[in-house]
Amino acid sequence: MPSTTGTVDFKLGDETYQTWYNVVGDLKSGKRPLVTLHGDYSLYGIPVIFYDQLGIGKSTHLRDKPAEFWTPELFMDELDNLLVQLGVESDFDLLGHSWGGMLAADYVAQRQPPGLHRLVISSSPPSEQLWDESMLGYLEAFPAEFKEMVLKHEREGTVSSAEYQAAIQVFMNKHTCQTIPWPEELVASFASVEEDPTVSTAMSGTAQFHSTGSLRTWSVIDRLHRIPCPTLVTNGPEEGAQDYVIAPFIEKIPKVKWVRFAKSHIAFFEDRDYYFKAIGDFLRVD
Repeated sequence: MPSTTGTVDFKLGDETYQTWYNVVGDLKSGKRPLVTLHGDYSLYGIPVIFYDQLGIGKSTHLRDKPAEFWTPELFMDELDNLLVQLGVESDFDLLGHSWGGMLAADYVAQRQPPGLHRLVISSSPPSEQLWDESMLGYLEAFPAEFKEMVLKHEREGTVSSAEYQAAIQVFMNKHTCQTIPWPEELVASFASVEEDPTVSTAMSGTAQFHSTGSLRTWSVIDRLHRIPCPTLVTNGPEEGAQDYVIAPFIEKIPKVKWVRFAKSHIAFFEDRDYYFKAIGDFLRVD
């Protein structure tokens, strides 16, 4: 499929930033495009729009912005701008994975974009508190000395230590991606965050098991009933977005379908064929 990259201007107050995008497929093909918020997808000839959010990847980096600059509303504004600039705001599907699913759910609940047809929330929590509880629960299954070492580093602010980082990799091999060795794309994604952690530090913090950033009190649970479009929720049994975590999505979104994959957080690497079939089947219903 043809692939096109570029940037669009994102104006915020008196400043103008750049949002980088990659369109795989033809937006003029007559097929409804899928806009992705974090992830790697290529689906049955459907045009797919990938983009780097402000502060990461090939979009404008803003290392000097204060923590309060980085809000879900900022990224909703950026998404609205991208849809308009690419001319797809009147007819599109939306898929968000992990943080992208959190943003997608909140975006649709708050703004109810009229051109949105279908929504996919993939391996995402409806609240940061539920995610933290889930990850701490998994940590309890590790040996006591492992758990105490990890939490000690988090209490003392020494999370950059080699010992902590090695321990977190062991944990993530079980609860983030069970495809070992990790795919190059996933390694590159984590490396990009490490190169410029401005956004992740401001919004989530630096600790794996205790959110300290602006999202620590974030929740979309009380707004889920306002999501009007057909919605697919996916997860795995060994990830942060385990069954009880995503239960509010299933219980409160009016038109919802749930698909459960076999492993952990990144099913599009761990269970690739089934993942893409499930997503593709949902998007191609009509």
